[in-house]
Amino acid sequence: MADRNVHNAGFGSSGIRAGSLASHMMSVEARSSGGGVRSGGPTATLQEMGARGSTHSSGFTSSGISSGSRASDMMSQEARSYGGGVPSGGTTSTVQSISMGGKGGRH
Repeated sequence: MADRNVHNAGFGSSGIRAGSLASHMMSVEARSSGGGVRSGGPTATLQEMGARGSTHSSGFTSSGISSGSRASDMMSQEARSYGGGVPSGGTTSTVQSISMGGKGGRH
């Protein structure tokens, strides 16, 4: 289910689908960073996972983040860098939201 949600958002093996939530996210992220999409950011992470079909196997599942997974490591690292919490709109929360069928905190 999580991989399907990522693909439905527009992240896939042939790239980001025009007119999708993914293309909107990429545009917003590029504008906010001065023209590029940073490696390790939400758009790049989702695209990598969408291309590989590895969202669920990375620990981002439709029922939450799996214990001991790559996703839990990402969440822990992001929380430490933000003083203990995972920010809304950050990489972990955005990837998890889209994995669950949400809009990733972006409208």
